[in-house]
Amino acid sequence: MNLYKIYSQIVEKFLNIWYSIAGVINVEIRENVMKLVVKNLKKNFEKKEVLKDINFEFEKGNIYGLLGRNGAGKTTFFNCLNEDLDIDVGEFYIEDNNVKRKMEAEDVGYVLSTPNVPEFLTAREFLKFFIDINKKRIKNEKTIDEYFDFMKIEEEDRDRLLKDYSHGMKNKMQMLVNIIANPNVLLLDEPLTSFDVVVAEEMKQMLREIKKDHIIIFSTHIMELALDLCDEIVILNKGILEEIDKDNIDNEHLKNKILEALKEEN
Repeated sequence: MNLYKIYSQIVEKFLNIWYSIAGVINVEIRENVMKLVVKNLKKNFEKKEVLKDINFEFEKGNIYGLLGRNGAGKTTFFNCLNEDLDIDVGEFYIEDNNVKRKMEAEDVGYVLSTPNVPEFLTAREFLKFFIDINKKRIKNEKTIDEYFDFMKIEEEDRDRLLKDYSHGMKNKMQMLVNIIANPNVLLLDEPLTSFDVVVAEEMKQMLREIKKDHIIIFSTHIMELALDLCDEIVILNKGILEEIDKDNIDNEHLKNKILEALKEEN
């Protein structure tokens, strides 16, 4: 047997062993990733079923695009996860290193589609107050101006009253304080609709930079936005949550299915 053939067989055996080990390691890593687990979640309003038996696992390090038409139940789903609404059936919890635990208020950051900020304070006063009352939760605390720089809030706007901020600027502040609090789960309800094109691109880049430390669920009714920003796509349609294979999004049947789910009801 020539040396080349012997060498090739040794390399092949080595690679097979390595791939087997790498596969096991990869499975173990995926199993130990923090998850938000939702099981059999249902929510009704009187006789209307808004959420029907929702089952899903959201993993840390991903941005999930929650697609659905207006009124599909995206905000209701978020309100259930944030415990602003009681669920009728089911459960949701954090699974970390294969250990199940209750999702606490500190685990969740919720950016509302209509920003809620104290308009009687300046942006600087609000940020200082928020940092002071959340010091135990904040990791690697920065200066107030460093936070403003991170969110690209101009110097001349930092000492203005929040009541004089535009809708988009208020949304920036709301997003900033939620990021500072460093929640495990970040719920973003149509967060980019109030921004112009340039600011929206800045916000998308910022979310890509922080996603490794969070489970991010981003609700929208705009398919192109979800495809551009999100790692995974899920559709909420007629109360059912369904994952979409983003790699096959060019499939005509799949695309039509998404568009049908996004159509406004007559």
